[in-house]
Amino acid sequence: MATDLIKGFVRLCLNLQEPHHVARFQKLCGVRGTFPRKSAKTEESEVEPNGACVKQCLQKSTDDDSVDQKTGVLRPRKHISLETPKQEECPNGLLNGAAMPETAKPAEQNILSESSSKADSEQGGSKGMVKPLRKNSLTGDVGQEFIIENKFLFYLFTFGTELGNEMFFIVFFPFLMWNVDAYVSRQIIVVWVLVLFLGQSTKDLVRWRRPASPPVVKVEVFYNSEYSMPSTHAMTGTALPFSLFMLTYGRWQYPFLFGLSIAVCWSLLVCISRIYMGMHSVLEVITGFLYSVLILAVFQPLLDSIDQYYLAGSNAALVIVVVHVGLGLLAFSLDTWSTSRGDTAQALSTGAGAALASHLNHQLGLQPDPPLARLPLVMPAMDAPLLGRSLARLLVGVAVLLATRAAMKALTIPLACRVFGLPSGDVRRARQHSGVELSYRYLVYGTVAFSCVFLVPLLFDYLSLS
Repeated sequence: MATDLIKGFVRLCLNLQEPHHVARFQKLCGVRGTFPRKSAKTEESEVEPNGACVKQCLQKSTDDDSVDQKTGVLRPRKHISLETPKQEECPNGLLNGAAMPETAKPAEQNILSESSSKADSEQGGSKGMVKPLRKNSLTGDVGQEFIIENKFLFYLFTFGTELGNEMFFIVFFPFLMWNVDAYVSRQIIVVWVLVLFLGQSTKDLVRWRRPASPPVVKVEVFYNSEYSMPSTHAMTGTALPFSLFMLTYGRWQYPFLFGLSIAVCWSLLVCISRIYMGMHSVLEVITGFLYSVLILAVFQPLLDSIDQYYLAGSNAALVIVVVHVGLGLLAFSLDTWSTSRGDTAQALSTGAGAALASHLNHQLGLQPDPPLARLPLVMPAMDAPLLGRSLARLLVGVAVLLATRAAMKALTIPLACRVFGLPSGDVRRARQHSGVELSYRYLVYGTVAFSCVFLVPLLFDYLSLS
């Protein structure tokens, strides 16, 4: 009986990992690919489920890769090539969603053009070709064109996936810190750091590739070179809203159903957007959701104790630096360089900078939390002066943070390249050196976070924006 249950569970997981579920969902939402039609010869050299040309391209990139015949999962790679495989090496014309090379056979280009024109004409010529918004973060690949038939869902899920990207966090955390509640913001940052570190590290241990393309349409290619199990977008998109809800309910006065509805809608939007974008299978999104629930169950009760130690612990500054740098070094030792390593270091450095600045604020008696006697806090009336002051804080503060990031980036990368004896002309290649990437992430984003929590509030005081 137990064996049958286990076998049934394994079959269910394998089924949920199938890329065809992603492709069907995309088709239902009005996403159409522009894949070239395959010949009989092409069918014989079909792409394996990891989305790369396993039978031909893979043998050239590494001798250590292998494919699990039961799960179709590509096992560890020891080297990431920045060169795009040639068309004859990838008969389907695609490398996990990459754009079809210009050297593709004329017959295939004609088929592609005819199918695109036919799809356009069927829609009355109103549906244009679209490319992914951002290039691949590792290879610089711009991705393949696709057709969007439902623009509302395209913009909705684009917004949903942006809720897990860097620019959202560089606005969201400061907004909480400056305009809502610094106590909540500090603890939300701790949750974000934990979730990203555990999620990205798990990706590097499991090492599953993105859903195969075709049949999946790669609406996004920015993270296409990273491993995919579990979905860290689904993890942050679940952990942050639910942690925010649990931290604020009871501390602030608002209806329970209102806060719960916001958390549920936020989480669903981010999770579903990752399937729509073609970045994750159904199984990877469900796993990311459940993984974040487990992390919250373990760490949510400890957040207040962690926050109090960061503020007032006698050796807090040393512990903050050692823990966050140590975890970054551990993350960089799990696999070869990829953008996921940089994202992990970025989260850890942000957490370290914010914690150090909070510790300094507490020691100097700056930015104190509201006394317990004032709880629960009441939402103020949304009048014009309040909204104007909040908007001014956000605009001035984010401008300072972006300027700080740009200045530190311009200084840090050439300096790190000089220290490690690397040419600084090719920034993408230089940052594949772990020393350069770690130095860049920790110095840049640690400084940005420190400025957000310590320096920018002082600027607000000076400008009478507090």
